[in-house]
Amino acid sequence: MGVSNAKGQSSTLKEDSAKAFAYRLLEKGVTGDPLGRRVNLVLVVFILLTVVVALLDTVPELAQAHDRLFGMAEAIAGIVFLAEYAARLWVADLHPPLRRFGPFGARLHYALQPAALIDLLAVLPFIAAVFLPDAALKTIVIIRLVRFLKLARYSPALRSLINAIVQERHALMASFVIIFGVVLVAATGMYLVERHAQPEKFGSIPEAMWWALATLTTVGYGDVVPITPAGKVLGGVVMLTGYGLFALPIGIIATAFAREIHSREFVVTWSMVARVPLFEDLKATEVAEIAKLLRAISVPAGEVITRQGEQAESMYFIADGLVEVDLGHSKLELGEGAFFGEMAILGRRKRAATTTAQQRTSLMVLEASDLHNLMMRKPQLADRILKEAEERARLTPYDDVDIAEEELEQEEVQTAEEVEDAGQAADVAETEEPGLFVEDERKDGSS
Repeated sequence: MGVSNAKGQSSTLKEDSAKAFAYRLLEKGVTGDPLGRRVNLVLVVFILLTVVVALLDTVPELAQAHDRLFGMAEAIAGIVFLAEYAARLWVADLHPPLRRFGPFGARLHYALQPAALIDLLAVLPFIAAVFLPDAALKTIVIIRLVRFLKLARYSPALRSLINAIVQERHALMASFVIIFGVVLVAATGMYLVERHAQPEKFGSIPEAMWWALATLTTVGYGDVVPITPAGKVLGGVVMLTGYGLFALPIGIIATAFAREIHSREFVVTWSMVARVPLFEDLKATEVAEIAKLLRAISVPAGEVITRQGEQAESMYFIADGLVEVDLGHSKLELGEGAFFGEMAILGRRKRAATTTAQQRTSLMVLEASDLHNLMMRKPQLADRILKEAEERARLTPYDDVDIAEEELEQEEVQTAEEVEDAGQAADVAETEEPGLFVEDERKDGSS
């Protein structure tokens, strides 16, 4: 009985480990996980290739000459998208917002999300190929082109644009109502002044609406033009009106998109600062004050960011990229969302490690002088930070380095546990949020 239970527990641990690994590959790429990014890149390439194949398949000459090649490409893409969809359903209950629904409920809620519905539409042509003849498949080419919408999952900028449009949907609807009203008025006016001169083109208001729409959008196909003096004057007024009229929805979307990008960047910056142990007990407004002090820099691959033993005067947040920390006796890698050098901003300390960019890396820098100036202006904020610093200094015997030794030891312990214990790896994946910082991971490793 004991052997059977042990085997069952071992099997469960392996399954949980595989599930956590699949979740990391599929869902962590957008938050900076290196393996997840590679998987995302492969899926994006498949999406673009299948869209190109779907377009070329509508060209009779190419479809006839490369029918077998196109069919093979569609089959491979279908298998990949089907496996992706099934895997995403499998790991759906690991999503933090969905865990409370249980395994079945989490998968059901995930399957009804817009991104999951697009994934389902992407595999429908492959499934339909089993039951429908080839001639019928040609008619559902539009469904194959829906795969292009899958790109929204992998593009933060595209998601921000969609969010901006959704947020301003009422304003956009109002602007389109105004545009429709102007089209209606222009078509009615042209109908009244041109119907006798060109009854075949302006014989009714619906017919005149085609001219009004083409003129307002400044397209001007030239297939329908006014010939009477009154009609030409009205046409000129409509043309000038169109310049300002269609700028209205464009301005709404552009403003909302810029606001969405700014909000997303601020939230990311704020969350990075809030996760630093020195600042984790501060109020939201105080964290925001510190976040405003950050400045962005870009470091090419191979460049040394800090050197061991040199004077430390700033701390760094990794916004994007990968950094290697060389402690002399060991090395570790820090990715997106991590930070280092946090103890340097409280006094004159020496760098405990040499850090080097492994790839092109975007960093947010917090200078010690800037923080000290802020602390001088806000004594209460200074008291909070210094109190936390004293507590951390009490816990470590090394008070002259910018990275606490006990943090590094905990980081190494966690790394070893992730390699040796599959169950621990699954547990980490279940509790990890996007953009977790090194300090949080160290605490998990030591618990």
